[in-house]
Amino acid sequence: MSTPSWAVTDLRHAFAAAAPGQAPVAVLDGVSLQASRGAFVALLGPSGCGKSTVLRVLAGLLRPDVGEAWVGGQLVSGRPGLCALQPQRDTLLPWRRCLANATLGAQVAGVPPAQARAAALALWDRFGLTGYERAWPAELSGGMRQRLALLRAFLSPREVILLDEPLGALDAITRRDLQGWLEGVWETDPRTVLLVTHDVDEALLLSDRVVVLSDRPARVVADIPVPLPRPRPPALVADEAFGRLRAATLEALRAGHRSAR
Repeated sequence: MSTPSWAVTDLRHAFAAAAPGQAPVAVLDGVSLQASRGAFVALLGPSGCGKSTVLRVLAGLLRPDVGEAWVGGQLVSGRPGLCALQPQRDTLLPWRRCLANATLGAQVAGVPPAQARAAALALWDRFGLTGYERAWPAELSGGMRQRLALLRAFLSPREVILLDEPLGALDAITRRDLQGWLEGVWETDPRTVLLVTHDVDEALLLSDRVVVLSDRPARVVADIPVPLPRPRPPALVADEAFGRLRAATLEALRAGHRSAR
């Protein structure tokens, strides 16, 4: 049996109380998941349920109170750098020009600067950034900033890419455009992706599986395959099969909310 691209087993975690006399905040309650190489998995759940905490554990930025996380067969607890992580904000460095921002993650991972620069330029047009190599991040639109941040993640040599609501701050039209663009990029370079999102339609348009977490402390309440053919244009949301998947996903979200009350 092949080794999963990533896996978490029995994750349990609580954050310290916000003030003296208050109880710790339990966020994860035995979360176990795994994904095969090249899979695109979306993680859904109510706000504050622990989705980003799962990403932080996989990224090696947080040691869980209980449980383990593995990437490519390696234990990652307290070992950052085995995954490429795109946080909720683009985190572009305002004092570095766009090309320098794009290559930063690859260089940190050990890719020689000239090689990282050549790889970025080879993808520059595919990411819709032609002409902005020497621009400053402040000169970019919100959509362009997100494309630049995603290019930085895909330029990383890491097999696993963790995306924490990368399109959440965009307007609806730009978000729809970038969903289709992101699917196309992933099909060209099919890395293993774990996407945190609050948008059910986005999860179904992009992923192979949708994992639904309950209210905190989070547990897995559903793992829903998405057998829709690719590519998946925005108009697919009006399809009957898509509607059935949406209904099943929303019911799982409601069930997770009820069971946590």
